[in-house]
Amino acid sequence: GGRDDRQGGGGGRPRNPRPEERRYDVGGTSEAPKKGRGAAARGGAKGGPKAPQGGTPPRRGPHGQRQAPARSRELDAKIEQRNRDRYADRPEIKTPKTFPGAEQEGERLQKVLARAGMGSRRACEELIEQARVEVNGEIVLEQGKRVDPEKDEIKVDGLTVATQSYLFFALNKPAGVVSTMEDPDGRQCLGDYVTNRETRLFHVGRLDTETEGIILLTNHGELAHRLTHPKYGVKKTYLAAITGPLPREVGKRLKDGIQLEDGYARADHFRVVEQTGKNYLVEVTLHEGRKHIVRRMLAEAGFPVEKLVRTAFGPIALGDQKSGWLRRLTNTEVGMLMKEVGM
Repeated sequence: GGRDDRQGGGGGRPRNPRPEERRYDVGGTSEAPKKGRGAAARGGAKGGPKAPQGGTPPRRGPHGQRQAPARSRELDAKIEQRNRDRYADRPEIKTPKTFPGAEQEGERLQKVLARAGMGSRRACEELIEQARVEVNGEIVLEQGKRVDPEKDEIKVDGLTVATQSYLFFALNKPAGVVSTMEDPDGRQCLGDYVTNRETRLFHVGRLDTETEGIILLTNHGELAHRLTHPKYGVKKTYLAAITGPLPREVGKRLKDGIQLEDGYARADHFRVVEQTGKNYLVEVTLHEGRKHIVRRMLAEAGFPVEKLVRTAFGPIALGDQKSGWLRRLTNTEVGMLMKEVGM
């Protein structure tokens, strides 16, 4: 008396066959289920795939879908080579540039600024958004403006950006170094500090052999010319060690002018920086560039110079740069130099 016997025996309800016992005869008269998706959907004779007789069944994926038979690597290589040979002789097709302004010449402004060292492209775009960039005297507000770095004048915050391949360096010249790029007598010179540069550099002005301090090196001829020309009056600042006592009127006398063998020489500024007994450290600022001008002025005033250091050339200060060290000027410093001489 099992459960199956109770359902299927003794004139009761006919027992429903279990799923694994069901048969679906196609073409016969046996009963087929009337509900559901049909025989084809359940893998019957009409829709279901048939396994080949005597062969392996088709490959199936994880969800039952059929998969194409795997190709060998040799066949893939042959197909790839055939495709390459098919398109080898065809001319290269240049797709049209569809972005705005593609038909214009020049480079994008933010790209030029980034290459000049003003920051990343995103940072340069922010400079444009903040209305801090001008091209040929006009402030640029739109992104993607195209410029010619060789012809257009580009400024950031009013300072010219050196977009061309110019180099600008500041050297703290030690005492005993000759202010020339080459010395026929074999003495140590400025060129010894830039021997590894492919671009030829030249010095801006001179310093006496025994005078220390800042001297500029560049390959920008026009800027170097203006920085040394008396017309533009670029100021230079010096620290001089002298021996006193130092009268109060010496500063006024230097500012009013001292007669030298080649004419009057006037200081733009004079002050005492430090005093230790009879030893004085004084600061002298002037815009002239005659030979030994500071030493001759102080000697004529009665105070021979024991040591002389140039601490600033225009807006470029020596700061804490060590003796004999060479550093590259920043873009801001280059712009300040150009502004000093009207470039």
